[in-house]
Amino acid sequence: MTVNWRIRFALLCLVWGFSFLLIKIGTEAFPPLQVSFGRVFFGTAVLAVAMAVRRQRLPRGVRTWGHLAVAGFLLNALPFSLFAYAEQTIPSTLAGICNATSPLWGMALSLVALSEDRPTRRRVAGLGLGFLGVLTVLGVWQGFTGLEAGGTAMALLASLSYPIGWIYVRRTLAGSSHSHLSLAGAQLLLATAQLAVVTPLFTTPPTALPAGPLLAVVALGALGTGLAMLVQYGLVAEVGPTTAQMVTYFIPVIATAAGVALLGERLSWNTPAGALIVLAGAALTQSGAKGHAATGPRPQRPAAPLRPSAASPTDRHTRRAPAGTAAPGHAPGPGARPSGLPPRAPARPPAVSSNSPGQAGFSAPLGHLPGRTASPPTSDRTRTPSPADD
Repeated sequence: MTVNWRIRFALLCLVWGFSFLLIKIGTEAFPPLQVSFGRVFFGTAVLAVAMAVRRQRLPRGVRTWGHLAVAGFLLNALPFSLFAYAEQTIPSTLAGICNATSPLWGMALSLVALSEDRPTRRRVAGLGLGFLGVLTVLGVWQGFTGLEAGGTAMALLASLSYPIGWIYVRRTLAGSSHSHLSLAGAQLLLATAQLAVVTPLFTTPPTALPAGPLLAVVALGALGTGLAMLVQYGLVAEVGPTTAQMVTYFIPVIATAAGVALLGERLSWNTPAGALIVLAGAALTQSGAKGHAATGPRPQRPAAPLRPSAASPTDRHTRRAPAGTAAPGHAPGPGARPSGLPPRAPARPPAVSSNSPGQAGFSAPLGHLPGRTASPPTSDRTRTPSPADD
């Protein structure tokens, strides 16, 4: 029995919205790198179980694994660690609001790095409005009084890391023959390996395992990373990337509500006001964006059948049609090219949408959001094979 997509959408919003609260609880007992390592470790475990159930294997090819290693660093290891370090000094509510700037960074970078993304007045206006919202959150007119500059900068850098990773994935892994689950599992596995090497160099093993922070880290990885990626892929495949990426606009709201209600964090008026401005700007940058992720190339409309000839049945069977045309009385096949026109160019593989929210995997993702990797390059049902598939 399939759960209604609206319920899964709400679940994804809650899981990613509460991720910042879980990070805050985890860092109360464990160093940031250990929180990040636990997050990717338990997230990888969930994806490994899903791959075993669906009988899928890890991808092959040295080049593919090399690209996935870079993606795992940019979309998982680096931003997860930066958010964990940031929340040592800033509230979880501010971290969640900083995360909402990922679509803004993504739009700005795509205009430079992706030639097919053309700026429009509405999207440029959204970019300017979004960064005005960031300045409002930071209280620039007060000279950033009472603001922890280091933690805020790390949260914004974490949000910037996601669109850089999305663009890299779009350039290198779009059109891959491997399934999204296989690619995401390998990506998280490589991020786990990276943090497994780095974490012992900068931290010491914990002497105690408090139940609250430990459960927070487990939930952060198993739910906020592993399960969230599976739910996200299902939403993109079912309702498309445009609807799925709307989760971006609910995350800061849930993160703020959770931080205030459960952690007792305080808000000044400019924080929620600036957050609304950021979300409005992010919405404008997404308007009119091309949804490459799940739609794929548009199917060609079948040519209209030719009218039967007035010739006799004998004539229709014996008379030859000119080269390049359909025989009289026979409709051309779907997508047939009218005579006299040059052959149709092969369809390009759909690219990864850089407009997805965060999101940890392939997104997108648009943006991360705290548990996501980027949006999947394309759905299994609509992906067009590329020469790399051979």
